[in-house]
Amino acid sequence: MRRPLEGVRVLTLEHFGAGPYATLLMAELGAEVIKVESPSLGGDASRPTGPYRLGEHDSQYFQTFSRHKKSVALELKDPKGRADFERLVAGAELVVNNFRGDQPAKLGLTYEALKAINPAIVCGHLSAYGRGNSREAWPGYDYPMQAECGLMSLTGEPDGPPARMGVSIIDFMSGTTFAFALVSALLSARTTGVGCDVDVCLFDVALHQLSYPAIWAMNAGHPAERLPNGAHPSLAPVQRVKTADGYGQLMCMTEKFWRELCVVAGQEDLLSDPRFEDLSARHRNLAALSEALDGLFGTRTSAEWAALLAGRVPFGPVNDVATALANPFVAEVGMRDVVEHPDMPEGLQMLAAPIRIDGARMPGKRAPKLGEDTADLLRR
Repeated sequence: MRRPLEGVRVLTLEHFGAGPYATLLMAELGAEVIKVESPSLGGDASRPTGPYRLGEHDSQYFQTFSRHKKSVALELKDPKGRADFERLVAGAELVVNNFRGDQPAKLGLTYEALKAINPAIVCGHLSAYGRGNSREAWPGYDYPMQAECGLMSLTGEPDGPPARMGVSIIDFMSGTTFAFALVSALLSARTTGVGCDVDVCLFDVALHQLSYPAIWAMNAGHPAERLPNGAHPSLAPVQRVKTADGYGQLMCMTEKFWRELCVVAGQEDLLSDPRFEDLSARHRNLAALSEALDGLFGTRTSAEWAALLAGRVPFGPVNDVATALANPFVAEVGMRDVVEHPDMPEGLQMLAAPIRIDGARMPGKRAPKLGEDTADLLRR
């Protein structure tokens, strides 16, 4: 199949999650993504990340973020390495990095530094706090962003400590935002012949995820807070429920779903209860509603509720990771993939790309060994 970004060449100086996630999405869609890695440093700092190593300079963690990419080993600060890098810049459309905000200018990775080589080059910078501000030299990662930007204060139970999300969601949201920004700038550069600098930072993206609670807080002084069972701040019942053997997540976002739940569950009497007569009343009486839901959902297992409500009321069982991956629906939609890898004769199991083109998912390809493509790419 033809991938929509075929013919786009991206040079990337990246490590760990956010930057590599952005270029992973682009590589999955066909871009030629070339990791520029320092051999003296062992390449991308995430290559040896454990606990599951794959030979030298490789790991399952690294493979997660670098499928479909290529690797060129060169020392950017060495004169020959710099010359080789600039040869690659001349034939590229994007040069991206996810270093600290003060590093792109020092390393000559900005549009100002590279425009003489390639006037249409787009230079992307994904950092912790952005460039041109008092924190540009600060290191930073996902978890502190969740903390400072208020997201942890909204996560967890009211009587427990703040909690972070279970995965590095700010890295992934920043990477997704970065990929969109890069492709948008590329469209402009192809039209005008003039490139630019593109900046995205973890702090900005994390703050932006506050979304409507931020608007409520700024305009109405709304005190955003954690509610029991992870309940929605204004709609009910939208919350975690206790089933006979675990938990589920219920989302009656509309009156239609509330009525359907009561009918399907044989609890039509709840529809005539004045405490639950509409969304507003149900939210005002959240404690009583939760008590009624506990009694109701405790009568069946999570699987039984999922089968009963399927296609009628939004509901999902709370699965652990292994159960989530074993879900027959995952296999039905093809969200698991196996790629060839020299250190895993049976193949490396991975998650497939979450994008379809003409109804089909694109087949995966393993991440490169350190410097695997150096000779080929510098020979061109």
